[in-house]
Amino acid sequence: MPRPALEVAGIVRQYGDSFRATRRLSKAQRRVLRAIELCRTAALGGHVEQCSHCDHQRIAYNSCRNRHCPKCQNAERARWLARRKAELLPVPYFHVVFTIPAQLNSLALQNQRVVYGILLRTVTKALLTIARDPKHLGADLGFFAILHTWGQNLLDHPHVHCAIPGGGLSPDRSRWIPCRTGFFLPVRVLSRLFRRLFLDALQSAFDRKRLDFFGDLAHLRDPRQFRDFLRPLRRAEWVVYSKPPFGGPNQVLEYLGRYTHRVAISNHRILDIAEGRVTFQYKNYRAHGQSQSGKMTVSAHEFLRRFLLHTLPDRFQRIRHCGFLANRHRRRNLDLCRRLLTPAAGLLPPAEHGAEILQALTVAFTRCPVCKKGEMVRIRLLPAPWNTS
Repeated sequence: MPRPALEVAGIVRQYGDSFRATRRLSKAQRRVLRAIELCRTAALGGHVEQCSHCDHQRIAYNSCRNRHCPKCQNAERARWLARRKAELLPVPYFHVVFTIPAQLNSLALQNQRVVYGILLRTVTKALLTIARDPKHLGADLGFFAILHTWGQNLLDHPHVHCAIPGGGLSPDRSRWIPCRTGFFLPVRVLSRLFRRLFLDALQSAFDRKRLDFFGDLAHLRDPRQFRDFLRPLRRAEWVVYSKPPFGGPNQVLEYLGRYTHRVAISNHRILDIAEGRVTFQYKNYRAHGQSQSGKMTVSAHEFLRRFLLHTLPDRFQRIRHCGFLANRHRRRNLDLCRRLLTPAAGLLPPAEHGAEILQALTVAFTRCPVCKKGEMVRIRLLPAPWNTS
């Protein structure tokens, strides 16, 4: 894929200094700006590559490896996909999305580690609880959950995407219990349990003084005002959406590639940078996942402000494996699932498919762009300057 002509890095280099001078940023946000600004420049060092066939040479500068950088996610996504390929089961997969009400967005921004942690934990508990209920599935699920904090307009919109095998292990681990054809779990039941679990956990965090309130939310420090703030949310309908099942494991892999290591905006969505303004492409989502494409223009400072809304706390895990796919017993549980699902093993994609994904995402960096035959081989290192702060 050709490198985009316009990049978030270009906006940071052009307007970052004036933006930093007029904004109060956290250390994490400053690190993100600095990393994106220096990514794949001489400031981080690099190496010289030469084609093994035609002797063409090029300089390759090191990437920043920051998880918020639009240019640094392809390689990591490829490695993650190759690992996940080995964990696919020969069953339909479902895509379920949990969203918190917009009234909670500002509170979440001021308390990211606490509120995003509550969001992921309560999504997990709601799914596992309803699935274990004999009235619904009566089985233990395994799935992964991915936190996204943005909407297409780059404003705050915390929600969790879940990819879930269509079924689970029986309580005694003796058999695989499949979902009904084309149906996973009742979203209305999921929504109401998710709502109760989330708001109870939020109230508990408040009682333990784990929440901070600033600016327009300062009045919520008062216990009575906080309870009043939560009261209408306990009656509102929370959005839980179960999309139609994937057509097969190959579609699951495509889904993983789109969602797992996505950042708030990709460089390909940036259409213009001129006169202190940024124009980018976005989708205006309507009911049932339909959307309309459009263009949005904001000031460069507003663009950077929105982009930095989605800077996650250090070491916060936004991708989590849950149920029988939890890290501790994942391999043993997957072996058991495969034994129970042996007759359906033919539904799995070829074993080499994960490696093909990895190769497809990295071939542009190894194949010679001139002769298209040779491989680019590293012949010399370019050390980074001592000070890149």
